[in-house]
Amino acid sequence: MQVNLPLDDVDAKIISALGSDSRRSYADVGLEVGLSTAAVHERVKKMLERGVIERFSLRVAPDRVGLNFTAFVAIRNDGGIHCREVAPRLRDMPEVMELHSVAGEYDFLAKIRVTHARALEDVLYQIKAIAGVARTTSTVVLNTEFEDRPLKVVGAPAATRQANG
Repeated sequence: MQVNLPLDDVDAKIISALGSDSRRSYADVGLEVGLSTAAVHERVKKMLERGVIERFSLRVAPDRVGLNFTAFVAIRNDGGIHCREVAPRLRDMPEVMELHSVAGEYDFLAKIRVTHARALEDVLYQIKAIAGVARTTSTVVLNTEFEDRPLKVVGAPAATRQANG
């Protein structure tokens, strides 16, 4: 079992620095947080090993690659099969950017990106054809004010981390 140790203030600052631009050099991050390049590298390595940092990724502007139409689709399971059997089918659909299991009237909330409304209709037909899907309800995005915001991580004082670690 992996123990989630609290991050100290320095780890939180490193995450914030890399969260805004993961291509920054460790030397640059070190200058910002007051550590050497090697110390930043070691801390990042440990956060990767602990699963605090999952990956470094690329952010593409969807509209620049033709994905101008976004919708959130609520999906209800019919109870005939378990939701865990529906989720992998949705994961295989490239238009499904995110999938969240939710409480309430629906079982999933999916973020869909496509080129236009007709393409959304095609995706909805594909979703409804999945065994176990009873119904969908779509909400079309008119404008995205912001998304993919970097997490604001608050660190514990170093003394707290050392006491727990």
